Amino acid sequence: MKYIQTHPWIKFALNTATFPARLWLSLGEARSKCDHLAGVPLRPKIAELLHQVYLAKGLLATAAIEGNTLTEEQVRARIEGKGTLPKSQEYLGKEIDNVLSAVNEILDTIEAEGPIPITTTQIRNYNRLILKGLELEEHVIPGEYSKVQVGVPDYKGVSPLESDALMEKLCNWLNGEDFKAKQDDAIVYGIIKSVVAHIYLAWIHPFGDGNGRTARLLEVRFLLEAGVPYAAIHLLSNHYNKTRTDYYRRLAEASKNGGDLTNFFQYAATGFLDLLREQLRTVKFQQWQIAWESYVYENFRGMDTVAARRQRILVLAMSQRDAISKGELRRLTPEVAECYANKTAKTLSRDINALLKMELITESGQNVRANSEIILAFLPRARAGDLESKHQEALRLRSEGGQLELPL
Repeated sequence: MKYIQTHPWIKFALNTATFPARLWLSLGEARSKCDHLAGVPLRPKIAELLHQVYLAKGLLATAAIEGNTLTEEQVRARIEGKGTLPKSQEYLGKEIDNVLSAVNEILDTIEAEGPIPITTTQIRNYNRLILKGLELEEHVIPGEYSKVQVGVPDYKGVSPLESDALMEKLCNWLNGEDFKAKQDDAIVYGIIKSVVAHIYLAWIHPFGDGNGRTARLLEVRFLLEAGVPYAAIHLLSNHYNKTRTDYYRRLAEASKNGGDLTNFFQYAATGFLDLLREQLRTVKFQQWQIAWESYVYENFRGMDTVAARRQRILVLAMSQRDAISKGELRRLTPEVAECYANKTAKTLSRDINALLKMELITESGQNVRANSEIILAFLPRARAGDLESKHQEALRLRSEGGQLELPL
């Protein structure tokens, strides 16, 4: 076949035995963090918002790599059916709609049927969904292989006469033994399979348009089939988008070095792992807040007075902020304002002193804050240095963990 001369890096071969130890460690840690993420219960509102935030990031990343200029806020509004785009930008919203529709179809299929062999018909359907209703060049037919050779700057896909056969070969390979999970390593091999599918579809470049978006849909599918939590299935796309220059460089490098994907695997696994850690910091922050809230309620158990209820409301409201001026406390939340509407400054001062005595808040000059890191005492015993590290982690969670603006 002609591609052997024109595209010798397309080998349909993978030798995981040559992977360096560092790559296996990254893949193993990614698997562990996916298991952790999947097994953590969160408040329903928190779980839903976490899903919405990372879905918006992922949909935007999938489209942004190929030029979509919408902001993350605009994408979230689009997902939630809020807000409108100027007529001149509506096509950008349509691109997001198409990616979301395709992702939902993949999710519905996997939920109904579980992992099934990939087929060229399914891949063509993903491309059709991606390009549905968009203005395209004359030679582009959604869901059909291009009849002219296409590519991107500095790269041309295979001859259109070979696209059909190569896509069949790709599907047969992806369904074969090279990607069968060993023991309990479904997520590890799911990541490997996702990256391979992405790169090979980009190399073959069979469609007139939307090859990159279709490749990223294959990643989503294989990550979902492997058991990666839904909130994390777009993280590879997020990584590629955040490091777009490096992404294109690594992609080009993989073809120029004869098809060795090792460096691309390490690049993808490292980015995936970094973004998983970011997600888990957010989840850890929410767990910390739930544990703190339980601790507060435990401290007020059996105290059914009006004052105790008011103090509990105050300290829980303070938990959502860093240091707060005592003068601001009355206006902290509508509920706090209602509690102190008819109360004197002396009442507020007594409540502050009561919370200080219970060690639920700390005081520094005219500022106070919730002493939520007190629950570090409930962590497993550790050396002094380790305990200090955990304390610093708690403070970092306080400042970073709420960055998604998740409600408590």
